[in-house]
Amino acid sequence: MKKHWMNILRVLVSVGALAFLFWRIGLGETLDALRRADLRYLLAAFLLFVLSLGIRAVRWFVLLRALDPAVPFGRLLRLYFVGQFFSSFLPSQFGGDVVRALELTQDTDSSASVGTVLLDRMTGLLVLFVMGLVVLPFNAARMEPWLVWLLLGVAGGGLVAGGLVLEGRLLRRLTRWLPPALSLAVQGPLAKVYAAVTGCGRRAVLSAFGVSVFFNLVNVLINWLCGQAVGAGIGLSYFFVATPLLSVSGLILSIGGWGVREAVSTAIFTPVGAGENVAAALGMALGGVTLAAGLVGGVIYGIEGLRGLRTRC
Repeated sequence: MKKHWMNILRVLVSVGALAFLFWRIGLGETLDALRRADLRYLLAAFLLFVLSLGIRAVRWFVLLRALDPAVPFGRLLRLYFVGQFFSSFLPSQFGGDVVRALELTQDTDSSASVGTVLLDRMTGLLVLFVMGLVVLPFNAARMEPWLVWLLLGVAGGGLVAGGLVLEGRLLRRLTRWLPPALSLAVQGPLAKVYAAVTGCGRRAVLSAFGVSVFFNLVNVLINWLCGQAVGAGIGLSYFFVATPLLSVSGLILSIGGWGVREAVSTAIFTPVGAGENVAAALGMALGGVTLAAGLVGGVIYGIEGLRGLRTRC
């Protein structure tokens, strides 16, 4: 029953955010901006998004290999596409991570599965936060003050939290007195997952950071191409600042990020010259690109399901 109500809440967030946004800025004008989008830029963004799934699969492979070298790269690549399919429809854009972790438990230990999925996502975000902070001084003058502080808070807080997770010892000390189910210092379920996170080793984590640099450059370029498609007229440099906020907005409960992504896009890009309708159309274009890539994952998931049925027969 609780899960049922949470799903209803997520639908309401998406529908409510879109309804309020379009009531304020106009649905017709936003759709007009989207209809005028240059399909060549959107196709390029889609192809880069597909490439980015492969890059992220490499990062996951690097981390998992430190714990279980038996899982082949092809399996992780397929799971990344499948995860993207579920991210397009499940609550929050990170719903696909849950699917990836669950599917991988068929191939390896559950703690290694969950731990590497978490570490995979975390290394990507940490590198993205660093990129955003490095570029921020060159863009702060054009940004609303609250956006500057928001980025500083999100990126700074994320880096501190990530550092604590990777350091390992302090969190174990702090949680030593908690019940076994919540402690990271005993042999409870959370402790086993955390042991997998910290057990990947420095070399694997540094390699994952290196892959994340390449991935996030592609990620920023995807967002910029969507901006070019709808005629936002915003330079590439600003997207290094905007992308961390767009990525973190995926944590907010919604269906596939719809509603939240468009609202955040409007808040981020309108102050630097994109009209409200164009900024919202940018968010919708990005949503369309991610949805299209997710459908590729849906095809892969369907094919694997048919193969599984054939094997059972």
